[in-house]
Amino acid sequence: MQGKALALVFLMVTMSLSGCFGKEDVIEEPEIIIEEDVRIFVTDKMGESVDQVPLDMIFQFSDVGETGKEPSIGVTSSGCIFFIAMEKVMRSCDYGGSWEETQDPVQCSPTTSDPYGWVDPITDRIFNVQMIGLETSWICWSDDDGDSWLGNPHDSGTTPINDHIKLASGPWTSAGYGALGQITGSTIYETAVYYCYNKLVGIFCFTSFDGGATFEAGGQIIGLATTNGGLHGAISTAPDGTVYVTPRVETPSVIVSKDNGFTWFERTMGEDVGTPYPRKNSEISTDTASNAYHVWTGSDEGVYMSRSTDSGETWEQDSIRISPKGVISTVFPQTDAGDPGRIAVTYLGSENVEFLNESDIDGNPWDGNAHYAPNNTTYHLYITYSLNALDENPIFHTQRVTDDPVQVGSICLNSGDCRDIGGSNRNLLDFNDLHIDREGRVYVAFADGCTGDCATGNNSSAEDSRDGRGSVYYLASGPSLLEAFDQMSPLLAITNDAESYDIC
Repeated sequence: MQGKALALVFLMVTMSLSGCFGKEDVIEEPEIIIEEDVRIFVTDKMGESVDQVPLDMIFQFSDVGETGKEPSIGVTSSGCIFFIAMEKVMRSCDYGGSWEETQDPVQCSPTTSDPYGWVDPITDRIFNVQMIGLETSWICWSDDDGDSWLGNPHDSGTTPINDHIKLASGPWTSAGYGALGQITGSTIYETAVYYCYNKLVGIFCFTSFDGGATFEAGGQIIGLATTNGGLHGAISTAPDGTVYVTPRVETPSVIVSKDNGFTWFERTMGEDVGTPYPRKNSEISTDTASNAYHVWTGSDEGVYMSRSTDSGETWEQDSIRISPKGVISTVFPQTDAGDPGRIAVTYLGSENVEFLNESDIDGNPWDGNAHYAPNNTTYHLYITYSLNALDENPIFHTQRVTDDPVQVGSICLNSGDCRDIGGSNRNLLDFNDLHIDREGRVYVAFADGCTGDCATGNNSSAEDSRDGRGSVYYLASGPSLLEAFDQMSPLLAITNDAESYDIC
């Protein structure tokens, strides 16, 4: 799973046979050839290669063993990993060596649709949110690593249509709902819990005072970017209590609250690269100093970033490219951050640059948009690190971590316009996920569409790539996103073939 630059030394010795040719032996000097690993990229803020030694990182793979469409991932302080996707909540407490279902069939949703999971990094509360049809949502939670659950159906709005549900938590502030809770003397949960979704008329966001049991405060976010029915990415929170929601709009935008969701304001950026259509989620991560990093897929299908160092008030307008120029057609970017300047981003992408301007699935010249990708386009999972993401000239270290493709052929980015090529290309749904644990170790959750014969075949096609297997990569060894932990000690799944190690 780890690629490194390989030094191949060829000693070419030509010796004449003096007895036959009457010449002395001649020995040529050894030729040293450095072969760069094609799975590793070190790039600048334009996506161009730079001559720097790549970070020494090893990523470990784990097969969750269940359907993994639209996965969320989180890790509790005990080291248990929670993978929440369609159908089941899965838990591994042995570094991905084994997985088990952990969900109360009574307290949690009896059905599943549009799932989302969240692990509160402060309280360790695990949330499992499921949409039930388009009528309501079911929120359940666990405070004991998934051994027991509580929950009940809940919909904070009045319009009987909700979609794209998201939940997150963050610190209380001294303003807005945070101040209100302090004034009323109500029993306040340690963190503010946020619950957002879209209805036909826009984005609705609510705040819970009791840890997600009820959501009494909030409503529709009025007057802000709600194009495309208000579809949005995940909720992100900063250590200073700032809350971010990212709508799907033509110009990359963020919606920000500094008073626990009581009021919101909007900021835009990225007009130099824009977004493609169909559009997918953009995402925000915040570091320990509350700097914010907004990542999205630009109109040229690369992954871009804008930064804010004043808690979302202002954003730089010159976009920074995170993905290498050689990786095109990127989708589903996700990000998390540790200490200032230390970020990780994951995304799906393709290196089939030779297909550009060839016929896409509609017979038009392909511009790199994954929604219209030719049937033999191959997609892999990439993980990008930066340890100086706040610098004027940040450096990005990227690995293609998958051995075989995650997807062959197009990826549906618009549920109303999917293709039926060997089975619908809606198999990956809308997003992947990335989070760090409390020691700064990175965990990535994704759905693998190319398994079995598709993964092992030499001529796999779109018709072979319609799975959605739950899959995880995590940093087995390499730099932590938290400086205090520095270079992480080896951490491998407990299997028959791998030795297990304690975390750091």
